[in-house]
Amino acid sequence: MRDVMLSKPAVELYKILKFEGLISSGGEAKAAIDAGLVKVNGEIETRKRRQINAGDIIEFGNEQLQMRLL
Repeated sequence: MRDVMLSKPAVELYKILKFEGLISSGGEAKAAIDAGLVKVNGEIETRKRRQINAGDIIEFGNEQLQMRLL
C-alpha cells in the first residue's frame, strides 16, 4: 500500500487516479470509474467526483493508495 499526501481536505477521485499516475488522463480515469474498476474503502465506487479524504483507501488494479493529509 502506498501513502498519498493530500494538500487539501477533499480531492475528487478521478483526479487522484490521474495525478498518482495510475491512469494517463482524466477521461480515462472517469471511464475506469464508470466501468466499476475502482474501489474506495473496499466498495466499488462509480461517482467520478467522489470527494476523497484522509483515511480513505483507493484500490485500482494491483495498486492500493492510503490517503493522508499533509
